[in-house]
Amino acid sequence: MSHGNPMSRLALRFCAWSERWFPDAWVFSVSAVLIVCVAALAIGATPTVTAKAFGDGAWSLIPFTMQVCYVLIGGHVVALSPPVARLIEKLAAQPKTGPGAVGLVAVTCMTMSLLHWALGFVTAGLLVRALARRSDLPMDYRAASAAGYLGLGAVWALGLSSTAAQFQANAASMSKELLAITGVIPFTQTIFLWQSGVMTVVIFAMSWFVAVRSAPAQPQTAEQLGIDVSLPRVSPAQSLRPGERPEHSPILNWLLAALGIAWLWGEFAARGFVPAIANLNTYNFLFLVIGLLLQGTPRRFLDAVTHSVPTTAGIMIQYPLYAGIAMVLTAAKTPDGATIAGHLSTFFASIATKESFPVVIGLYSATLGFFVPSGGGKWLIEAPYVMQAANELRVHLGWSVMIYNAAEALPNLINPLFMLPLLGIVKLKVRDIVGYTFMQFIVHLPVVLFLLWALGLTLEYIPPQMPPP
Repeated sequence: MSHGNPMSRLALRFCAWSERWFPDAWVFSVSAVLIVCVAALAIGATPTVTAKAFGDGAWSLIPFTMQVCYVLIGGHVVALSPPVARLIEKLAAQPKTGPGAVGLVAVTCMTMSLLHWALGFVTAGLLVRALARRSDLPMDYRAASAAGYLGLGAVWALGLSSTAAQFQANAASMSKELLAITGVIPFTQTIFLWQSGVMTVVIFAMSWFVAVRSAPAQPQTAEQLGIDVSLPRVSPAQSLRPGERPEHSPILNWLLAALGIAWLWGEFAARGFVPAIANLNTYNFLFLVIGLLLQGTPRRFLDAVTHSVPTTAGIMIQYPLYAGIAMVLTAAKTPDGATIAGHLSTFFASIATKESFPVVIGLYSATLGFFVPSGGGKWLIEAPYVMQAANELRVHLGWSVMIYNAAEALPNLINPLFMLPLLGIVKLKVRDIVGYTFMQFIVHLPVVLFLLWALGLTLEYIPPQMPPP
């Protein structure tokens, strides 16, 4: 087997190291719980207060946890629909070279991820398989699969499915304590800022360039790697029993979708597009309605949902830990009323200035994200003290959310948690793509930090905007 150029060999060595030494993401989360609880005891909180805060917090964000799970489910249902599958086959016929195919995967993944992060990696994984079926295309299957992860590793948090931006735009999603710190921050002050647009364009172009340039000159195809990318065989049509016929007819999907469309129409008419789409319930409902129409029949819709549910397991089991951590940070008080969040906000305010805040918080968030991977759930932990520090330093609160968004993506390029759904589609292991994503990481880190600092200088502080009572 050819190992390609020196950059490819370095990437493969890093992948081998990662596969040998990386612990499971659950280990990271549990370790974070223990560290935070020890910290609470260290500042003077009692064991009883600490345990109560963790237990009270663990189930405090179940609605939000389910919302994030439905982001994944909706993305799968749309991406696995027959019309989208046909579009993928047409896209796969376009590239003429292996690097060009890798670039196409990167562009497709990142574009989709700006709309919906789960839709991005599911579509990209299916596109990689479709490209690999072309015997005339010398495409490196590993590099293309890594490019299919760039949505989650580069731009997803800068788009409409940004969990932090969605969270801050909805008063009902926040605790009273956080709402008092930040107020409601609409999309117009986060992902729809022109500064956010500039950062998105630069990161998008940079990610594409690195993906294309890092594709090996001597590619390893799916066939050489022993991976079967053939389409599944379709069983011959069989006669249906009367009870089975409704699930294979589009009528139920059409009627349910019509009801959903009527509700969505009323929401957008009453609230406007931006406020309505900023609500995670509306956002997820929209994708489920689209999925109903694109899948055609109840049976295809349910099969797509069944395919998506395993990818939500990590979120379902880890988000209660994140919620418990957040409560310990903010509610495990010492006898004099101090909390870890208070100490942290004071610390960051003391070492950062208004100008250096983006770099300090960006580095901190990226470091924490490596040990506590999340699809935005880490914001539940960071928001109270990060935003309190932003208030004290008079940093634009919306840009503080974008600092988190940009930094949140960086550790995803190294930590394998969110690679797993994509790897399940392309049938690779973490070691096969982490080398390529690590190269993206070492390029992204300085550029992202510079953009956060430079663009932050153009924004002025706006006091928290409280919702009407």
